[in-house]
Amino acid sequence: MSQVAVQTKNEAVEKNRAFKRIISKFGPLIGLILLTAVLTILSPKFLTINNVMNIARQSSINALLAIGMLLPILTAGIDLSVGSLLALSIMMMGIVTVNMGMHPLLGILVCLSVGAAFGWLNGILLTKLRLPHPFISTLGTMNIARGIALIVTGAAPIAGFPYMIQFLGREFVGPIPVSFLLVIVVYVFFHIFLTRTQTGRYIYAIGGNPEAARLSGINIDRVLIIVYTISGFMAGLAGLVMVGRVNSAFPLAGLSYELDAIAAVIIGGASFLGGVGTVWGTLIGALIIAVLRNGLNLLNVSADFQMTVIGAVIIAAVFVDVLRQRKSKKA
Repeated sequence: MSQVAVQTKNEAVEKNRAFKRIISKFGPLIGLILLTAVLTILSPKFLTINNVMNIARQSSINALLAIGMLLPILTAGIDLSVGSLLALSIMMMGIVTVNMGMHPLLGILVCLSVGAAFGWLNGILLTKLRLPHPFISTLGTMNIARGIALIVTGAAPIAGFPYMIQFLGREFVGPIPVSFLLVIVVYVFFHIFLTRTQTGRYIYAIGGNPEAARLSGINIDRVLIIVYTISGFMAGLAGLVMVGRVNSAFPLAGLSYELDAIAAVIIGGASFLGGVGTVWGTLIGALIIAVLRNGLNLLNVSADFQMTVIGAVIIAAVFVDVLRQRKSKKA
């Protein structure tokens, strides 16, 4: 084979690799753009200011849960308790502010603290009791938190929250929901946290190779406790936004929300095997789910069929992740 032919072949291989890198990096964004284009064609109501802002508002709760979920998944873990922690956090806030008549700031503090405290408990169960997998510890706290939420309120909802508590989920700045502005601020913070801080780098290191992380002197238990505490805190914050939207708290709130949060993280390009995933990919994943649900609603697709579609999208995302991992191992 001539030198020119070899050089041409190498250039083609390099272009192919570059194309694959672009698809791997921007795949979720490309998927969101294509999905938006299809739904715009199918429904003239889709790409309007009101509907776009509605999507932003609808995606906020899942986006907040998903960024918390990203951290456990980056460590090759998972947090199944976030939906139940959301419910318990808002029920305790309702008891403090509505039933007991205390200051809204105290209620907000209680909401965030309850979520963080149960997240810390998840971390302690995983690291100090040496439970075999976070699936076990968070499955247990998922049921405990949901049970407490039902017990402390007698399974009754609480309504009539003060304006200060409703603000995040209710108000707008111009046409933009305050809840989505909160999401942007939170995601900027997490981007800096994961890319510019030592703890953020440790999170990726633990997910990539826990044994190498341990041998390099990383305190894995400490990092995991931080990870699950943050995940619980974000569940409380998502609950605060939810209460603002509906002006009520009910013990079955957040049911199965953990599944949407996991889906957003995986659709956004993270790997269940750990060490792979980005903040902005997670946001795109949350937006894809919100856009898909909104578009299907505009097309009058039944809720049952919507569940089927979302499930298929999750399977496709996981399958792509599996293929990516296989190719990286071969390389």
